Amino acid sequence: MNYKKELRRYQPYLDYIKEYSCSLNAASGSKVDANANVENKNVTTLTGELYKKDGIGINRLRMYQKLAEMFGEKYAERYIDQLENHEIYKHDETNPLLPYCVSITMYPFLFDGLRNLGGGSGAPHNLDSFAGSFINLCFAIASQFAGAVSTPEFLSYMDYFVRKEYGDDYYLHADTVVDLSSRRRTIDKVICDKFEQIVYSLNQPAAARSFQSIFWNIAYFDKPYFNGLFENFVFPDGSTMKWDSVSWLQKRFMKWFNKERCKQILTFPVETLNLLDNGENYVDTEWADFAAEMLSEGHSFFNYHSSSVDSLASCCRLRNELQDNTFSFTLGAGGVSTGSKCVITINMNRLIQNAVRNDKDIKVALSGQVDDVHKYLLAYDALLQDSFNAKLLPVYDAGYISLEKQFLTIGINGLVEGAEYLGYSISPDDNEYCNFVNELLSVIYQKNKAARTSDVMFNTEYVPAENLGVKNSKWDKEDGYFSPRECYNSYFYLVDDVDTTPIDKFILHGKTMTGNLDGGAALHLNLDEHLSKEQYKHLMKVAIKTGCSYWTVNVPNTICNDCGHISKHHLDHCEKCGSKNIDYATRVIGYLKRVSNFSEARQKEAKKRYYAKA
Repeated sequence: MNYKKELRRYQPYLDYIKEYSCSLNAASGSKVDANANVENKNVTTLTGELYKKDGIGINRLRMYQKLAEMFGEKYAERYIDQLENHEIYKHDETNPLLPYCVSITMYPFLFDGLRNLGGGSGAPHNLDSFAGSFINLCFAIASQFAGAVSTPEFLSYMDYFVRKEYGDDYYLHADTVVDLSSRRRTIDKVICDKFEQIVYSLNQPAAARSFQSIFWNIAYFDKPYFNGLFENFVFPDGSTMKWDSVSWLQKRFMKWFNKERCKQILTFPVETLNLLDNGENYVDTEWADFAAEMLSEGHSFFNYHSSSVDSLASCCRLRNELQDNTFSFTLGAGGVSTGSKCVITINMNRLIQNAVRNDKDIKVALSGQVDDVHKYLLAYDALLQDSFNAKLLPVYDAGYISLEKQFLTIGINGLVEGAEYLGYSISPDDNEYCNFVNELLSVIYQKNKAARTSDVMFNTEYVPAENLGVKNSKWDKEDGYFSPRECYNSYFYLVDDVDTTPIDKFILHGKTMTGNLDGGAALHLNLDEHLSKEQYKHLMKVAIKTGCSYWTVNVPNTICNDCGHISKHHLDHCEKCGSKNIDYATRVIGYLKRVSNFSEARQKEAKKRYYAKA
């Protein structure tokens, strides 16, 4: 046997090992899934990347066969053609078996612990066992999804176990010493130690995720949201949730987490604060005031507001109107859990230019593309249903999530670039641009609505596109399309435009533009320095007036590479030792990382971002 000839087919793998070894960092070395959620190059990440093209091939074959079975060879061929021609993109295509992302209800955890997921530990009975089991739960859930895991009930459940230990009024005497060891810890210190245990554990790289930490998201609620969501909630022992203690614990966690990020760049959890407004002001003035206070202290979290408790934000990508308010909500509590089973993104820039080249109406072209993507998503949904029927998805069997409550998601990328190709100004002052965007998003929204059944739901997301924004730009340039920048925008404005004011950005991500987006469309407000509490209060009111329901603030944190000091301010030197050897931390898209951990392409993009003067 000619072993040399037989083994030669592995040469591309060896070539890639060399290429990865010589790369700037792990993100730059990852050809398929470059993301900043890895600190350093390592063999574990390399091993995961090595076989990702094989994963893509397996994924495409499974999809081809299922599409041919369900809709005929024509659509199977078209699916592969569209992927190869970069008209569409299937996110996390390297994982041929996994659903995309999830927001779970933790209720089964209270009864069975991890046993219903194949683990050995039963239900938690005290604060210690809750903390340890919760960490294991997050890793167990994350191992069965390609993307993020959201646990919106985390702090509400933690409060339950704190109350079991120290009484319902523990927050009124948090300075009481309860630890009789030499440490003499107070209730507050015990709680903060649990925060530390959980957060640092979940920020650790995991071998099962190619040495990435899990993508973990949590939620905070103001009083009307909390009451609307949890008024019918009952713990296994018959007790109910208590707003006063949950509110205190939410605030304590935010304060602790913000301070802890001055010691270590902690990426997760990604936080979303849900607030109710009445069209003019926030209903819970105490929590609105606290939100402004935290923003002024440099804490970076997502703000979501709604005029009724029938809509919530989850992770960085989901917004959903509720069908009922009887303890069921999109973040995952009670009877309704959510997430995306699959995300397929349309390259809007290429679609628009192809329509113009072929003298075809853009809306008609988009309508046809949405019809096709619906079929592709339904095929992947059928594959997941096959896995569920084969008992391969224990998270679903255990009741943490149900397939029919997750979305099939159509992503959008390159929309701004397509509008530029047509000559529109990317500004709220250009009514033609705003109308154009609304008309296209309306096409997708109406088709998603019409295609909904009792078993499947579709939504639309302006995808974060950490990888895809770079890839689509590169592919379009190579194929001769108009491609004005090296990374396509993930917003309705240009991130490097110095003339687009913060108010313009609120308008562009307000109700006039996002009314037809039922998935993620977060405004990232880049500022060069933090505002005062009163200024943030004003911005929060601007969000209400413009109808910008989902937004966050990004001010680069300064990290000293010499002494390790971290400042919440955007500086050109270390405020502690004076060194100019510094790095910055900001959101690559939805999560906080050192800029030096970004891929080379994203580092270039980060340098071009415009940070408005405070």
